[in-house]
Amino acid sequence: MRARITFSKQGALRYTGHLDLHRLWERAMRRADLPLSYSQGFHPQPKISLASALPLGFSSRCEALDVRFNENIPTEEIASRLQASLPPDIQIIRVESVDEKLPALQTQVLSAVYQVELTEPVDGSELSHRVEEILEAESLPRERRSKFYDLRPLIEELSVSADEKPSLRMKLAAREGATGRPEEVLIALGIEPEYTRVERTELIFS
Repeated sequence: MRARITFSKQGALRYTGHLDLHRLWERAMRRADLPLSYSQGFHPQPKISLASALPLGFSSRCEALDVRFNENIPTEEIASRLQASLPPDIQIIRVESVDEKLPALQTQVLSAVYQVELTEPVDGSELSHRVEEILEAESLPRERRSKFYDLRPLIEELSVSADEKPSLRMKLAAREGATGRPEEVLIALGIEPEYTRVERTELIFS
């Protein structure tokens, strides 16, 4: 059985990295006494795969993982047994059975949507102007790990809220080898990432 678990990641667990999160899920599934399926070889690993690494400090209400079990189990039972074994900063949103023949979860991710709250005062009209400049730009050359790339095609959508306190919504490419990072968009906007709160609100799959 291949199950897909959608979950939120909040609070202190915002600072838990990708590998530690993987281990957290593995421990929770063992505590819940779920029949995990393991890989073959000298170092068998549980067949758990997270959709997309979430940068440290970001919260999320849409994370996803696929896990394989040796038995068919009702999805409601998986959810209830697992939630009791998880820390409160992780809440299961839904569990669904998916086709075993689907490609690896990581390869199905196309885009990610982020909501960015600004913790320092900002002029809403000036921010809107900066957003327009970025959307109208033909290219936004950047450097990441000593490699040059163009940020512009990775920005699929970018908008400013009309609320009294401006916030940003970003839809960024999240494909392997073509991943837009919210902090790089913020820097392009002239905003220091440490003065924001970023939450991933949606993962878009193929």
